[in-house]
Amino acid sequence: MRFWRAVGRTTRAALAAAALAVLAGCASSGGQVKRIAVISAFYGELEVLLAQVETPRMRVINGKTFTTGTLAGKPVVLFLSGVSMVNAAVSAQLALDHFPVSHIVFSGIAGGVNPGLHIGDVAVPAHWANYQKQTFAYGDGDGGWTIRPSETDRFGHFGMMFPQPIRVTRKGGPPDRLESKFWFDADPEMLAAARRVAARLQLARCDAGGRCLSGQPKIHTGGRGVSGPTFVNNKRYRTWVWDNFRDAEGRGVNALDMESSAVATAAHINAVPFIAFRSISDLAGGGGRHNEIEIFRRLAAANAARVTVGFLREFRPGG
Repeated sequence: MRFWRAVGRTTRAALAAAALAVLAGCASSGGQVKRIAVISAFYGELEVLLAQVETPRMRVINGKTFTTGTLAGKPVVLFLSGVSMVNAAVSAQLALDHFPVSHIVFSGIAGGVNPGLHIGDVAVPAHWANYQKQTFAYGDGDGGWTIRPSETDRFGHFGMMFPQPIRVTRKGGPPDRLESKFWFDADPEMLAAARRVAARLQLARCDAGGRCLSGQPKIHTGGRGVSGPTFVNNKRYRTWVWDNFRDAEGRGVNALDMESSAVATAAHINAVPFIAFRSISDLAGGGGRHNEIEIFRRLAAANAARVTVGFLREFRPGG
């Protein structure tokens, strides 16, 4: 009390404001532990993981259910992104705004692009792109295409469609400073843990109904992944994606989907480490007229979930 009387009115006001700021910060985090966000696009992908959550508690925000608890010894928050880039980005940001998220993991299925990958395999790309953020070029009538000076052709093109980078801000960066990005990286520490898991984890070859793949599925870490708003079931487009987006070492795209890079973008903007485990459910049109997703998506989803749980057991942040 003597100290409080001794300080001036201005100082007392400043101290009170500082105390309120500390209390507000505590209230915003709710005193909760940091959680790893585990996301899937649809329930068939997430149900395998939800069944393994210990002490689950559900919270509904904007009509979306978030389940907190412990999975493979790690505090987690699990939820559905919904299918599509828009749903995925909005859902990821919703979780980041309402939970103390330390890392983001996506678990689900994808279309296979790499001819060396097979249905049931799990791809763990090191880089993700929003490859269908693009401009439709002007055709000159002779097979040529014209784009504006502000646009680029350095990411190739499929006919009139020229992929373009996106411009994003980033937490901790200068206000409203836009960074042009095409590839968004998986977190190196998380990728290293995934590689350790890949060296010893065996994936399922048969589904619950007894349907079996011809070979033993494998985990492929590294390479690239791409996401866009379209479901791809076109052999020519699949081949173009494989041939077009190679890195300096010649490694191409392993998988394509409709959510991962949107979540990777949200993770980048919020400076939160990210990784995605995508099991191949179909060949994006490369397997013939009839897409394989309806036959193998449960097996693929189970393999993605198996790798996700193995990763959570292995991962030691900062370790």
